[in-house]
Amino acid sequence: MLICAALVLLMTPGLAFFYGGFVRSRNILNTLMMSFVLMAIVGVTWILWGYSLAFAPGNPFIGGLEWFGLNGVGLETTDYLKGTNPAEIVSYAPTIPHQAFMIYQAMFAIITPALISGAIAERMNFTAYSLFVLLWSTFVYSPLAHMVWAKGGFLGLAGGMGALDFAGGTVVHISSGVSALVAAMYLGPRRTYPDRLSPPHNVPFILLGAGLLWFGWFGFNAGSALASGGLATAAFVATNTAAAAAALTWLILEKVLRGKPTAVGAATGAVAGLVGITPAAGFVTPLAAILIGGITSFVCFYAVSFKHKVNIDDALDTFPVHGVGGTIGAIITGVFATTTVNSAGKNGLLFGNPGQVVTQIIAVAIAYIIAGVGTWIILKILDVTVGLRVKEEAELQGMDINEHGEEGYNEEFGERISVTNR
Repeated sequence: MLICAALVLLMTPGLAFFYGGFVRSRNILNTLMMSFVLMAIVGVTWILWGYSLAFAPGNPFIGGLEWFGLNGVGLETTDYLKGTNPAEIVSYAPTIPHQAFMIYQAMFAIITPALISGAIAERMNFTAYSLFVLLWSTFVYSPLAHMVWAKGGFLGLAGGMGALDFAGGTVVHISSGVSALVAAMYLGPRRTYPDRLSPPHNVPFILLGAGLLWFGWFGFNAGSALASGGLATAAFVATNTAAAAAALTWLILEKVLRGKPTAVGAATGAVAGLVGITPAAGFVTPLAAILIGGITSFVCFYAVSFKHKVNIDDALDTFPVHGVGGTIGAIITGVFATTTVNSAGKNGLLFGNPGQVVTQIIAVAIAYIIAGVGTWIILKILDVTVGLRVKEEAELQGMDINEHGEEGYNEEFGERISVTNR
């Protein structure tokens, strides 16, 4: 489980490279930092209050503060939830120390707000962004995590309405994807959008990032079994299978519709498949994983195309991949889930329980509302206090030199664009 936690942490620098390859070279460091800084911010706040709000006993919608500063969170493996309902659940993971579960969940809390940065790349004040992710992780992520995964949470299997989310379809991908869409709409487009957009400045970075994400996703999904055994194996196999099917689907679509399969398409398709299988990984068979990966990739492919038509500057397609992919994955988990893979889960539509699809849709809708409304409120507060956008001159010169005082590449190889020669 500690190795799985490390794998999930590696996904954050992986995401940084995945996003960084897409932007202009003069914004590479800022884009990398928008992911990297989450390891610092949430790495502290999760210890102080985030974990307690997400997983401590409380009400169905948010945890209490009894574990503030990890008070009472030690190396015990059981009985730390004793005395709360449902009574039969006395720990989150009966074979690992409580702190091991806590630090594993910390890695999810770190990468989730980092996903939002893709929608607002190349234009948001770094100070405002840092404050945004601090508030978002506290007031959006922690309540959603509590509702889905905590004991007594409103949406989940541990005393809630029974929505299935094995590793974060609603908690991670829908929440970040919807928030990304709201943020992109609130901030408005980049100054160069849509007439002067540049191609990705470093496609090898995109492939490197996608590869690191794929690698780390085994910790993300298989680790969510919270033990080494059959369930972790099933989640591992489903994860790889869905990613492969999704990458293949995207490449076929590009070849048939556009004439050439692209490296960027392979990377994007793989990530879409990984997103789609996340809520289902520990509930479905390998054959179902192929279908989930293919279906998610197909829908995300067209969602990316549709985004360009509606003129919303979600810079790096966060909502079409994570929001749409997470939505599709969460809903069709209710179709393909089977208790033959996970006896602690539920059967889906194909196994005699059509009501599970309804439950999944309700959970998705609630996640949309919480993420969308919460994000808008946080952005509004920051907009009227510290301001969100950098000045036009700074945006056109580049975020790296203006926000961080440094450049990703030296002058010989870098893209040196000034306001006077634009």
